[in-house]
Amino acid sequence: MTTTVIALALFAAVLHATWNAFLRSGADRLWTVTVMSLSMAVVAVPLALVFPLPLPAAWPYLFFSSCLQVGYSVFLVSAYRHGELGQVYPIVRGSVPLLVTLGGLAFAGEHLSPGSAIGVALVAIGIMSLSLGRTRASTASILFALLTGLFIAAYATVDAIGVRLSGNARSYAIWIFLIYGILMTATFMLMRGRLRADIGSPETWTAIGGGMVSLVAYGAVIAAFTLGPAGPITALRETSVVFAVLIGRVFLGEALTMKRIVACVIVAGGAICLGVS
Repeated sequence: MTTTVIALALFAAVLHATWNAFLRSGADRLWTVTVMSLSMAVVAVPLALVFPLPLPAAWPYLFFSSCLQVGYSVFLVSAYRHGELGQVYPIVRGSVPLLVTLGGLAFAGEHLSPGSAIGVALVAIGIMSLSLGRTRASTASILFALLTGLFIAAYATVDAIGVRLSGNARSYAIWIFLIYGILMTATFMLMRGRLRADIGSPETWTAIGGGMVSLVAYGAVIAAFTLGPAGPITALRETSVVFAVLIGRVFLGEALTMKRIVACVIVAGGAICLGVS
């Protein structure tokens, strides 16, 4: 783990929390995430002309992953409708390694290492602490956040297989952006009708900016993975839950209680333990 790798992982963590803040601050979050996905697809079009097509075996995984990402986006929007960034984001991020670990126990016959056991306990404690007390997250936001985490865990598993079959990881990512952007736009139109975006509107540029931040965050992670070990990098990315709480306070005016800070640190610590294990 060189200084460059650590910096890239932390940079990606900050950016990931930032684009979630873009989404949380939107007046119409389903519209915001749709414009974000569409802007990412537009950037991906010229890249798709340069890079080779993924191999045929990867295409079912590309479509399945893109569908799962649409589900993830819809449930994330619902979670932010009922809860704050500093409440929802830690549950979403913390639940992903927790669900992957529990899935491995239930379906793959895996066994918990001591580090994984500590990680599971910490994430569970952190999420429970966010759901208790006077300033707790609402039941609806917790349920939607956990469902969002389930979709993330599912598409991450699909991508882990698909990218190996694609022949080119960059091509796989480019086509994910393209297919996801098209499917997300189609989903919005089915739910709301025509997608309208005024190019002169600040809301449109905020959504486009969120899409570009998401793209750069993804690029930073890919760059880090090419330079260092996946486990520690994945673990470092989970520090994004702490950045999300700080961003929520500074830019969204959310409460910054000691309880919320401690809960997020516990979740981040548990996620790091699971990532390293």
